[in-house]
Amino acid sequence: MFFDGIDQLAEKAEASGCKVIREPELKKYTTFRIGGKAPLLVELDNEKVCAELISEARNKNIPYYILGKGSNLIIDDEYVNAVFFHISGGEISLGNNGIIKCYAGVALSALCSFALEHSLTGLEFAYGIPGTVGGAVYMNAGAYGGEIKDIIVSATVLTAEGDIMEVSAEDMELSYRHSSFQQNGSTVLSASFKLAEGDYDSIKAKMNELMDKRRSKQPLEYASAGSTFKRPEGSFASLLIDQCGLKGMSVGDAEVSTKHSGFIVNKGNASFDELMELIGKVKAEVLAKTGYELECEPIIISDREEYSK
Repeated sequence: MFFDGIDQLAEKAEASGCKVIREPELKKYTTFRIGGKAPLLVELDNEKVCAELISEARNKNIPYYILGKGSNLIIDDEYVNAVFFHISGGEISLGNNGIIKCYAGVALSALCSFALEHSLTGLEFAYGIPGTVGGAVYMNAGAYGGEIKDIIVSATVLTAEGDIMEVSAEDMELSYRHSSFQQNGSTVLSASFKLAEGDYDSIKAKMNELMDKRRSKQPLEYASAGSTFKRPEGSFASLLIDQCGLKGMSVGDAEVSTKHSGFIVNKGNASFDELMELIGKVKAEVLAKTGYELECEPIIISDREEYSK
């Protein structure tokens, strides 16, 4: 039975030294601060155990999801009948020729700070992106003219077949908010990045400049998942939303930010249904008035049929 499999998985996780949380409150693990409960959450902080336990879930046909910082997720606040693997923390190391290798659970901010400490340039664009390395590779995260694809060398992944393999940047099919991992079911375990030697003060100044831009232009004072919609070809989501007069539109505590209309924010206690209703209204209005069909950037996790396709 499904729950028997979960009990065995929990026992194996605990025997491996992992923290196991039964009936976790998932809203605590997402930047939107929305989410219900699930049967089990397992904290994973190293590559070997991560691969073993995810393989165990697959072998037992237990549905599961991968969580990093939850910064690009929208989770239903109804019960989600799956295991959540929370990949966080882990090591960062510096090799030869400016190549940094780190575990998928390392926060992007920690990776950027590590690069700064070693006067390595190329990661400044990622400073302030509230995610982990694994999520950044999976989504080819980017900002201010830079993307993960510009600096990544390779990644170690657990394939859908249960094999651990090294994948080169050329084989990741990296494009705007896309990687091959989104189609082939691989889980990023670690990644290596090639940076260039730089000047510490210049790198720090650039990081501070970009962080100041984020604070001045983005509604960081509210819970959100960053940009709610992908950039449509030929335009910008925020521009289209502005043109349609939707800035400030709300459903309950879910609101199109008055500071940056590309963000939908949770102003307090927004529910999943309120958020999805607002997203639907924005998409419908933009399509009707401009002809552009907006696509959600965050991944939606729900057992409801209309969202789980």
